[in-house]
Amino acid sequence: MKTFCGRANPTTGSMEWLEEGEDYDYHQEIARSRYADMLHDKDRNVKYYQGIRAAVSRVKERGEKAIVLDIGTGTGLLSMMAASAGADFCYAIEVFKPMANAAVKIVEKNGFSDKIKVINKHSTEVTVGPDGDMQCRANILVTELFDTELIGEGALPTYEHAHKYLVQEGCEAVPHRATVYVQLVESKRMWSWKKLFPVHVEAEDGEKIIVPPSEMENCPGVPSVCDIQLNQMPSSDFTALSDVVTMFSVDFSKPVQSASTYYRVQLEPVKSGKAQIVLSWWDIDMDPSGMINCTMAPYWVKPTSALQWRDHWMQCVYFLPNEEPVLQGEKLYLTACRDEYSVWYNLQKAREGENKAGEEEHKADVRVESPVCRCRAHLLWNRPRFGELNDQNRTRQYIRSLRKVLKTDSVCLCISDGSLLPVLAHYLGAKQVQCMQPSRIDLYHPHELWQAFFKANHLEDKIKIIEARPELLKPSHLEDKKISVLVGEPFFTTSLLPWHNLYFWYARTAVSTHLASNVTVLPQSASLHMMIVEFQDLWRIRSPCGICEGFDVQTMDEMIKDSLNFRESKEAEPHPLWEYPCKSLSDPKEVLTFDFTKAVPQHCLSTQGSVNLLRKGRSHGAVLWMEYHLAADISVSTGLMQMSNEKGNCEWNPHCKQAVYFFSSVIESEILSDPTAVTYAINFDTKTGEIAMDFKL
Repeated sequence: MKTFCGRANPTTGSMEWLEEGEDYDYHQEIARSRYADMLHDKDRNVKYYQGIRAAVSRVKERGEKAIVLDIGTGTGLLSMMAASAGADFCYAIEVFKPMANAAVKIVEKNGFSDKIKVINKHSTEVTVGPDGDMQCRANILVTELFDTELIGEGALPTYEHAHKYLVQEGCEAVPHRATVYVQLVESKRMWSWKKLFPVHVEAEDGEKIIVPPSEMENCPGVPSVCDIQLNQMPSSDFTALSDVVTMFSVDFSKPVQSASTYYRVQLEPVKSGKAQIVLSWWDIDMDPSGMINCTMAPYWVKPTSALQWRDHWMQCVYFLPNEEPVLQGEKLYLTACRDEYSVWYNLQKAREGENKAGEEEHKADVRVESPVCRCRAHLLWNRPRFGELNDQNRTRQYIRSLRKVLKTDSVCLCISDGSLLPVLAHYLGAKQVQCMQPSRIDLYHPHELWQAFFKANHLEDKIKIIEARPELLKPSHLEDKKISVLVGEPFFTTSLLPWHNLYFWYARTAVSTHLASNVTVLPQSASLHMMIVEFQDLWRIRSPCGICEGFDVQTMDEMIKDSLNFRESKEAEPHPLWEYPCKSLSDPKEVLTFDFTKAVPQHCLSTQGSVNLLRKGRSHGAVLWMEYHLAADISVSTGLMQMSNEKGNCEWNPHCKQAVYFFSSVIESEILSDPTAVTYAINFDTKTGEIAMDFKL
């Protein structure tokens, strides 16, 4: 069987479907999986073990045999916990074949083959009976089917089916229940991930304000959850308008309903403000009494307890359909609607003198259909892109640069996806402005969004959208004029790694014949930068686990390692480092430059050298990012914004993912008597637009 994988092609700005061997998909799944992160989650593992021991004891005390069903077993860890806690037999279900094979090996290596049967099926296909996969129904149900949103991985339909067909009535469940908590907040920062704010431009003829079209203003956005490491969100970036309240809970020991439904709570704001965001997280009780609890609560909720870092379960940010002004002490109803896989929220004000009957009336108002983006912007731009477009400091840098290069007779072409640059260029005096949005996302018709955008700002006859690829640009598109100013942010929706936006250089090369001899290109150049870092926690996602709660899981470590080495060269991977603190062990270093004033060369660009480690620490890997040099003294960075203090703490661009290259072996530089250096070789292949790198310690 062949697998087709979508990859961004930085030379064309398009997503392309490449045919890979049948193993590729498995390897990607394993290499980029969160298995290592879960095995390193000490809090989760200890609590599961406690909950499983308690459940086995309760069954034994009733004089019954303990028969365990473990759905989504992964490494087989929870089944081995049950077997060592005295369970008589365990059925461990795992649908992902390479994982099921690994579980068989791990179970065997730990000596539990006689007590644990691994079944490589989806749980809904498992049969029970003398000739079935399971001899009889189980009386203990153990699962770990949760994501940050709790239900996004299909936990509800899986539980619903298991209770109907695979477990006994009145079974024990680990976890026993899950509870979802919410808090209403105001946050300009988080709200800027959903709404486009007006942009103020000082033009020759007074101040201009760029506004979003009304359909974008009133759009509820997309229902997909925004999951982030809320523990990295400083308290100065949001204001709590309510206390933390319980939204709903699910008891896993009883039959579970997955059909769409809603839950409602009454809230009284503790502060007046603009209700914009619902922050949410959950906890799980491993036992009926709630004594064994595992929580995802962020730092301000339980400031005394030590926080367990984890990346497989984070916290959720939900955007209300519209901003609601609320007053301290007034009565509000917050409604959570859900289907099988996702949750969304609505806020309503209680009506005067409302009682229970009034609440019944409110129920009629609840619409359980999930929100749909009608303005297209939320389909085209992800949340960090909204944040980037709303970043006034960044916009100011582009305005300053455009001021320097635009003249009253400038013929300007902008090549970037969904950019404000054409509007800025028009307001700053360019005679003629055209724009191209080359990333092919034909599904969402970006041109229609931009027509609405120009119309909202009365610019429909001032800015022309060229619906052609750069290589198909004709003189007639430009009214037979030559381009005197070529601009780009550059930003393209298909880019995954920082250097994929170098597509701008390829597009610039494709339109070479249309450029005036004295053309100004903005940015004039770009550079690739790198720094060696020690991560506070992110290293765990690629770190071998070895022994987990007394069980040998090295088979899993080897499997992850093989998958990471499946491609001859290891690859960098994108991570938003504002969520993952690290300290720099070296100075940042510029390693490659790209000159946009010239066409892309035929030959590769390569560099090698070494970088000295300046402070004690563990070298987990290198971080790479791009900087764009807009004009003589104006640059924008997609990575490091500033390094603070001698400790090497870093501030990263919050709107971009940086590239992280994890070293295969970590070096500890505890003593700095002999300066340790890291040597690197970096190669930019101009044929493919990809960067290959190698580091030696």
